[in-house]
Amino acid sequence: MQDSDINAALQANVRAALAEDIGSGDLTAQLIPAERMARATLIAREAAVLCGRPWFDACFKALDPNVQIHWQYEEGAAFGADSLLCEIHGNARAILSAERPAMNFLQTLSATASITRRFVAAIAGTQARIMDTRKTLPGLRVAQKYAVKIGGGENQRIGLFDGVLIKENHIAAAGGIGAALAGAQRQTAPGISIQIEVESLDELAQALAAGACLILLDNFDLEQLRAAVQLSNKRAILEASGGITLDNVRAIAECGVDRISIGSLTKHVQAVDLSLRVKT
Repeated sequence: MQDSDINAALQANVRAALAEDIGSGDLTAQLIPAERMARATLIAREAAVLCGRPWFDACFKALDPNVQIHWQYEEGAAFGADSLLCEIHGNARAILSAERPAMNFLQTLSATASITRRFVAAIAGTQARIMDTRKTLPGLRVAQKYAVKIGGGENQRIGLFDGVLIKENHIAAAGGIGAALAGAQRQTAPGISIQIEVESLDELAQALAAGACLILLDNFDLEQLRAAVQLSNKRAILEASGGITLDNVRAIAECGVDRISIGSLTKHVQAVDLSLRVKT
């Protein structure tokens, strides 16, 4: 994922969020004199990893190009409860109108970065890497994948256009594992990853025999994962997926898999508790 992809997504996200919230105008903000300036502070109510500063800043700057935002923490930094995260100085109406979209981005992306970092810490010292999936909130695919990176995880394909993942329905429609892999290898441009999902050790053996280089082990238990690692013997990159939690991720990593993909990083998001207070 390139910086240009992130910037394009950021701009589109902010435009959409402000249009959705403000529409034809902020009726409540009209209570404030147009020329009034204000100061606001952003306080953390719980410990987390800061992520989403660019989205947060862009919301305020879209409504007040002269707004000043003074951050106390860098992107990706851990902070504790009751920490002062930043101070904002600018037009009062603009601060009030941008507050909710800005907070939505910061709370959501910080949540993804925070849980990702917990998973990364849980497998420290193993060879495994924590990976994201396409199970993202609609419209926030790039933003949440950015947050996974900030949390120390790694990105898989952005969408259906930049990587191949052959799942059970593709295998059935193509006529089997060998046929599906042969078709993908024949039709896919060089440099694009081809991954195939298997649901048993027998299917893993078929995938290896067909020349698979990247294999997703779907809902394998620990015994099956260890057997899969032994069977593969480093002939392919193995990725565990399905039913992975903070309680079992360490044991999964210690089986010797190369990657662990976790949909809950971006799907089961519990927003970080932050509070913004305005003073004129």
